[in-house]
Amino acid sequence: MRLLALLSLSTLTLHAATPIPWDLTKLDPAPAHRWLDQTHPIHSLLYTGEPYQDHSTEVFAFYASPATLNGTKPPKGGFPAVVLIHGGGGTAFAEWTHLWAKRGYAAIAMDLSGSQPQAPTWIEQDGQKIPKPWGKNSTRTRLPNGGPDHGPAEKFDSIHTDTISDDWPYHAVASVIRAHSLIRSFPDVNPDRTAVTGISWGGYTTCIVASVDHRFKAAVPVYGCGFLHEGESVQKPAIDKLGDHRAKWITHYDPSNHLPNCRIPILFVNGTNDVHYVLDSYQKSFDRIPHDNKHMRVTVKMPHGHQPGWAPIEIGLFIDSHCLEGKPLPIPGKPIIKDSTIELPCTLTNGTLTKAELHYTTDTSLRSARNWTTVPATANATTLTGTGPFAITGYTITSPKPPAEANTWFLTLTDSRNATVSTEIVFQ
Repeated sequence: MRLLALLSLSTLTLHAATPIPWDLTKLDPAPAHRWLDQTHPIHSLLYTGEPYQDHSTEVFAFYASPATLNGTKPPKGGFPAVVLIHGGGGTAFAEWTHLWAKRGYAAIAMDLSGSQPQAPTWIEQDGQKIPKPWGKNSTRTRLPNGGPDHGPAEKFDSIHTDTISDDWPYHAVASVIRAHSLIRSFPDVNPDRTAVTGISWGGYTTCIVASVDHRFKAAVPVYGCGFLHEGESVQKPAIDKLGDHRAKWITHYDPSNHLPNCRIPILFVNGTNDVHYVLDSYQKSFDRIPHDNKHMRVTVKMPHGHQPGWAPIEIGLFIDSHCLEGKPLPIPGKPIIKDSTIELPCTLTNGTLTKAELHYTTDTSLRSARNWTTVPATANATTLTGTGPFAITGYTITSPKPPAEANTWFLTLTDSRNATVSTEIVFQ
């Protein structure tokens, strides 16, 4: 892993098996940028993006760190950093950078629709000033030299043109990698301790970025996944309408073709009934990761949205475990069916497991409409290795076997921090 930290982005991608449309040698250096505001706790800036329709572009971003919030000096080596990718209908969220800065990270959140959101306004909450959450009355302004908008025409239909520079997915991935290169260049940031997380279309983008930019130490796609051209995906009709260009879009821009090149630890976060990123496509995307340092957190009927998407505590704990030497999440093994029960091995670094559950559905309607049943399982500690903060406890989880008519099931494990992880999803 130390060797990976020393190699450049362009060096690491020379051995990628899947052709990619991005010129990574141009995305490795920090882009030119200019600050719009450095007087408030959350700074704002513009940085150079990819050319669009024969003109140069700039990308708007918010930036915050413990230093910008309260003058905290960076630790030796610099603050860890996180790149934050919004989804459809979203923008650069000031409150999202604020949340991560309070966690001890430098954070950058860019707008991927060629626009600039209004400056944050500050409100009092629990005796502290925080940025007012983005809401329906919030506004954003189209940049005079912005890139493509975040709409269906730019996401899909532009594939009909002869140039990839018209495609929103091309710009989104490039803008995120440029933001990563930029934040790594800041003197307060430790360039070897960076992570990326995104929500919905931002989770989709995270899947691709994590597969082509190996400088990150961790990635957390929320909702987003690949195989958008299959099954019940709400994006499938738009992709099918591409006709002769359908295969080109899938090759270039569906994460399923990039995830086999992912080399960094990754945590997938989703809900059982998500209409945008369907559960079977999610498991297939998870299976495309070629290494074992991958984790999943599936919640029954998790709501879809930006605030629900950045709320799970597992996101911060997972990134902490790779960027701040934090305690890892529980690591479940593979469920084994034995007669009338399921057995599941699990290892846990420090702490204890406080809950285990089996979740299953017998419904056969659209996955987004299915009801789920949850039943408790038992967790018994079996072995203990080592002492102190990195003591490892082994567990055997025993659960009732789901009924024969169950078509989809998985188990979840919750530790003493109330952090939950899931097993793989089993489809009968």
